[in-house]
Amino acid sequence: MHIALYIRDRLPVAKYGGTQRVALYLARGLAAAGHRVTLLANAGTRVPEVHVVELPPEQAGKAIDLRRWLPPGLDVLLAHSPIPGTVDVPWIRNLQGNRRPGTLSAPNTLYVSRNHAARHGSTAFVYNGIDLGEFRFQPVKGDYDLFLGRLHRIKGYRWAIEGARRTAHRLLLAGGWRPSFRRRVRYVGQVGGERKADLLADAACLWMPALWDEPFGLTLVEAMASGTPVLGTRRGALPEIVAPAVGALGDTIDELVALRPALDGINPAACRERVERHFTHHIMAAEYVRMFQAFLATGELPAGRVVE
Repeated sequence: MHIALYIRDRLPVAKYGGTQRVALYLARGLAAAGHRVTLLANAGTRVPEVHVVELPPEQAGKAIDLRRWLPPGLDVLLAHSPIPGTVDVPWIRNLQGNRRPGTLSAPNTLYVSRNHAARHGSTAFVYNGIDLGEFRFQPVKGDYDLFLGRLHRIKGYRWAIEGARRTAHRLLLAGGWRPSFRRRVRYVGQVGGERKADLLADAACLWMPALWDEPFGLTLVEAMASGTPVLGTRRGALPEIVAPAVGALGDTIDELVALRPALDGINPAACRERVERHFTHHIMAAEYVRMFQAFLATGELPAGRVVE
């Protein structure tokens, strides 16, 4: 197939950027499967596995008319960013975030977990996947827990800080701005690349006490790929991603504190194996192709496949 991917950003991103990393991994996965991939992205994008169409710098961050930039012979377009107006090829909108309750989505919208799709009145989803080559599996862990993500209330970083205090564990916070410290908490700022991979691999567990409905939670699979178990809430897609063999979920800070000691007994190899079975960029790409083929044949997106 000839597949175009559109994102209103420059790839790859250096640090934070969940949607941007998914777009990059999907481009690589589709190319590795033998598909012809055209990536439409901001100027400066460098993805050697695919053909890149660099959008002009003056269009950065803007919704643009894509028709003049689309290549001939295209089978389908997947848009990670909004498209104003119309295009002349079949296209699907990939939604990585949450829309406000009551917002109607177009029937060509594809979500990233069963929970995410159900909350938007759909059954069509594909789980995100990662390139395992960017993460380092490490069976022997360090002496700290890790929180990695936006330091925003809904991400639950304050629960991670409180949990570290009550369980007497060191906690490293990796995020976008510096909060107030406590004695056992160390702030390491935004991280990416090898620094992020090292932190994930060495952490005893990843705290993800989400206080909103996570559409997917890419950091979950990044941690598991590193052999690191996950401690989180039962919000959004977390119950789909985090099985008992790789972590624990609770509803309150008291439950998470009580669950934390059991994570020290989780086998790091089980964490890695779950990602290898369900959440690689190759598996993600194959599932997107299934969606593309069904959409082209019927005009509708089929239901997603739920992991075990």
